[in-house]
Amino acid sequence: MPGRTTPLVNEQIYHVFNRGIDHRPTFIDKKEFQRALTVLSYYRFSTPPVKLSKFFLLSNENRERILLDLNNENKKLVEILCFCLMPNHFHLLLKQVGENGISKYLSNIQNSYTRYFNTKNERVGPLFLDQFKAVRIQTDEQLLHVSRYIHLNPVTSYVVKDFEKLQVYLWSSLKEYLDTSDFKFCSTEPILAFFNKNSDYKKFLEDQIAYQRELHKIKHLILE
Repeated sequence: MPGRTTPLVNEQIYHVFNRGIDHRPTFIDKKEFQRALTVLSYYRFSTPPVKLSKFFLLSNENRERILLDLNNENKKLVEILCFCLMPNHFHLLLKQVGENGISKYLSNIQNSYTRYFNTKNERVGPLFLDQFKAVRIQTDEQLLHVSRYIHLNPVTSYVVKDFEKLQVYLWSSLKEYLDTSDFKFCSTEPILAFFNKNSDYKKFLEDQIAYQRELHKIKHLILE
């Protein structure tokens, strides 16, 4: 992976994005999306004792013990504020908490998932672009805007048809923000602290759908 011209700094938050090579699909079916969720969660820790592929071979008791130990040690590369998996790309909002944490995390999750994807689909070679994009969040306003952009991505791109379907989209952190998810690994407090209740964040998203869809239609005209 080529070196970055701008360093990624501890305790700073970044919007991180990457996509499949040649815009090819990276998450094709439910099993692949589910595997990607597990990869995102598992490799946020800095010291997992075994690779995820080996982790799945362990007994349920040993898996639970490992996850409990990792949570108790609280040694992380990143904190995940929010995320969204799309058919051919992903968005992450990450706070770097370990030295070189974001780069290590992206390397771990992309390598792990690519090995799984290639084995499952009988292919070889890289799946994602070599260099991911990362933009530092500099203001509270930007933090809220980016979280909204990430969570609205499926409806903006018409992967789901409306806001009702978006609320049950399984492959983003939105259900955590609406307090309807059983699978929780995001740090939602930095964003939800700006709202009195979950329903206020929900309205914050819903009010922007039409505008964000219009921007999506013309983004090819304004991007260099």
